[in-house]
Amino acid sequence: MILFMDKNDISKEIESYVEKNGGSYIDSVLFFCEKYTVDPEYMKKYITKPIKEKLEIEGRELNILRKKESKLPLFD
Repeated sequence: MILFMDKNDISKEIESYVEKNGGSYIDSVLFFCEKYTVDPEYMKKYITKPIKEKLEIEGRELNILRKKESKLPLFD
């Protein structure tokens, strides 16, 4: 259950998923949300800065972010 996990535990699980499955960080976070029945909006306070930076890079590469935007809506 997510209530018993801290940022580091969540980050480790997200990193582990990416390493094992070769997917993106976006996919990993969404898988985590589905696995623990957590709304993605709720996750923003549980994601560490390095994961947020990786998500932002992926968002730019996938053209999810406009060039003027500096952050994904997830990080407001």
